[in-house]
Amino acid sequence: MMRYGTDHNLSGPAPVHASARRTGPFFGAIDLGTNNCRLMIAAGTPNGFRVVDSFNRSVRLGEGLRASGRLAEESMKRALDALRICAERMKQWPLVHVRAVATEACRQAANGREFLARVQHETGLTIDIITAREEAELALESCSPLFRQPEHEPVRADRGVLFDIGGGSTEVAWVRIDPERQTQTLIGTTSVPVGVITLQEMFGEGHGPSYEAMVSHVQDYLKGFETVHRIRREVTLGKTRLIGTSGTVTTLAGVALSLPRYNRAAIDGLTLPGPSMVDAIGSLRRMDRDELAEHPCVGTERMKFVLPGCAIFEAIHRLWPIEDVTIADRGLRDGMLLRMARDHGQRSGKGRSTTSRHATPRSRGPFGTYATI
Repeated sequence: MMRYGTDHNLSGPAPVHASARRTGPFFGAIDLGTNNCRLMIAAGTPNGFRVVDSFNRSVRLGEGLRASGRLAEESMKRALDALRICAERMKQWPLVHVRAVATEACRQAANGREFLARVQHETGLTIDIITAREEAELALESCSPLFRQPEHEPVRADRGVLFDIGGGSTEVAWVRIDPERQTQTLIGTTSVPVGVITLQEMFGEGHGPSYEAMVSHVQDYLKGFETVHRIRREVTLGKTRLIGTSGTVTTLAGVALSLPRYNRAAIDGLTLPGPSMVDAIGSLRRMDRDELAEHPCVGTERMKFVLPGCAIFEAIHRLWPIEDVTIADRGLRDGMLLRMARDHGQRSGKGRSTTSRHATPRSRGPFGTYATI
């Protein structure tokens, strides 16, 4: 049975009318990842925010990083081109707060901070390198509504596994759920130093026997987290939810639904049976490179990385075989925007006191106020 979750705080990009520019306040969030550069601009609402503009480009910033330990010049140029577009689009809006973060590629690269200084010089954007812990916290904040208990479910989940498959790393959060208060608390997190780019560079694109080798490689990293938290034991009690947020899980959902093209509205918040996701992986594994490139939910940009992403998902699902998987088409940008909207409401006296216990100090920058780590 397919179940559609309710999103209380988020909406997809909407057509921008002249009247939309007169409402606000407006916030901007940039997520510079190992594989993608993403921008989201949103207007604050009483319950969160409404997206008014967004941008996403594959820049493969971490390409070759595993071998060299440095960001390659071509990769940095691709990222700079995308960030210039982000900067220009943000100038079209009267933004009161901006947050821009970088993740695993810049954390690991010897020249990561040097590159971000170059970004600031050439684009005016100040980008903070965040820790893996805050990356997990932002993902949890963005996915919080998806942990809420559907009314028709008789068993009330009190634990959750949230995972985010990135280009250079995979974040996993073990979460305590309070079904009465509808709140979530991080019990523990781990950052697996393997993402779709690193796995592809290590094992290839995942065709043939290399696929199972990728699954085993990822599971080796997860075993320590399992030993500490005994998640599998909790899973056997049937009261644990599994939520995935990444291009891999949204692609798998699109394949499972046989969508003629990707549709966020049909996927974000959707809960699918685990076997449906595994069947979708089987379908993708039977395709050759040309078929993957032509698939409407994969395409040429994701062709090399889709099976490595599937291997990471299978490693997680085999270790913690939770019956259903909830799909989240949201991530760090959404978490940042929710924090900014909440904090702005607090400062202006329009919202209740809901300061995050992970709130960070703020400084002035060329694109408004941004948080610094």
